[in-house]
Amino acid sequence: MTEAASDQHQHHSNSSNGAARHSSDESPLLNHGPHHNQDLGHGNEVGPSAGFWSCTINLANTILGTGMLAMPGALATVGLLLGSFMIVFSACASGLGLYFLTRSASRTQGRAASFFACSKLTYPWAAVGFDVAIAVKCFGVGISYLIIIGDLMPEVVRSLGMIAFAAAGGDGSGEMDPQLWFLVDRRFWITIFMAIIGPISFLKRLDSLKATSALALGAVFYLVFIVVYYYSYPDQPLPPKEEIRLFHPSAQFFTTLPIFVFAFTCHQNIFSVYNELSDNGQSMLNRIITTSIGSAVVVYHIIGVLGYLTFGNIVGSNIIQMYNASLLVTVGRIAIVILVMFSFPLQAHPCRACLDKVLTALVQVWQSRFGKDADYSTLNNEQDDHDDEPSTTTSSTLPNSVQLDEHGEPVQVTSELKYTLMTMGILIGSYLIAITVSELELVLSFVGSTGSTAISFILPGSFYYKLHQYDPWTGRKILSVCLAAYGTMVMIICLTANVRRISQG
Repeated sequence: MTEAASDQHQHHSNSSNGAARHSSDESPLLNHGPHHNQDLGHGNEVGPSAGFWSCTINLANTILGTGMLAMPGALATVGLLLGSFMIVFSACASGLGLYFLTRSASRTQGRAASFFACSKLTYPWAAVGFDVAIAVKCFGVGISYLIIIGDLMPEVVRSLGMIAFAAAGGDGSGEMDPQLWFLVDRRFWITIFMAIIGPISFLKRLDSLKATSALALGAVFYLVFIVVYYYSYPDQPLPPKEEIRLFHPSAQFFTTLPIFVFAFTCHQNIFSVYNELSDNGQSMLNRIITTSIGSAVVVYHIIGVLGYLTFGNIVGSNIIQMYNASLLVTVGRIAIVILVMFSFPLQAHPCRACLDKVLTALVQVWQSRFGKDADYSTLNNEQDDHDDEPSTTTSSTLPNSVQLDEHGEPVQVTSELKYTLMTMGILIGSYLIAITVSELELVLSFVGSTGSTAISFILPGSFYYKLHQYDPWTGRKILSVCLAAYGTMVMIICLTANVRRISQG
């Protein structure tokens, strides 16, 4: 018991040097610059000043993303009642994960909570694995954004063409000029928007994203309005009630379950909520978690249930794509396209930072085994972090003042070449997958069963259990083990099901 407590204290003291450090990489939607989470008590310029509503809105906007577009299709796969239950169950499991993360954050020093800081207190050897999970999640979300652009822009062009034709005196049924076929090709629009997204993704700092959050909230409300309107005033007959499946258990359940998991994933931002909130007591955090998760449950039920009742079992994996051309729907599609276009760089930023950590760790392993570092030195001009060697880094390789990276660690300067190669790798990889895969549901299933499952269930439960492993067994401790076990089973079973789905065509 004494030895264990000493071990915990040692891990805690190892992180005390970073007490004033923060995590911006883990929280792209709450990033306000390189020092936005720092504590005034440590002599920094910016202190915690966020309030209840600002944190709740930002966390809710993180949740309400591409998952809501796929929710009607998910309900069609598993049935109305089972799907509704899975929305509530996934919300409760996600909220429990957020609770365990905030409890774990309270064990870190100052306003420097992050996945990395929690891993130093619990599983220091697994920090790289956590970076991999976050990178996979962000990379997958970026791909889903490109797929949405490829799905919606051809429909926008068709809609605008019909509206223009009708305004010119036609019957609104004019067809696209065959010579302009590329305007309705999803690959063309993904390529065009990559030309816009690419340069933005190379930015090294992200400004405050309040405008993006407001735009996201507006797009959510607009989508809810469209779904409710076309259910109340359908432009085509609603499917017969006997075709609506209330309960439809099948093997497809395991390929659809990750969509429900993905839909409530916002855990990469909860540490910034903890760091920035002026009153980050547990009661306040619980209110924020409950309000944001509860709001998402209401929105998902409205979009999922009414979207499914409007189209029945023929509903696709992107609800906004199902509606006939109209000015109302076209404006909604354009709003969502703009939203995801400016959201892609916000996923590329943390993905690149985590990839940098992973590559650095792999190179260190290579160097320790083979003693070869010449090749890597051309890509990275940072000094190896050896405690027994004096630093030889010159002032030319360091900023004027010590900056903090996305995990709350002192910045290790990355060369322009390495930074460029990592960014290009993310962009090219996302582009190639997006033009190859057209099913949004498939991408969300893979992201949900890997990265989302890891950071929503496995890590929160594991962190809480490790921090309380020598304490008496309580209901919370049992729930933490159950949550981590549930996440592990979801990852293994659902990932296997999705791989088999692809292999079988």
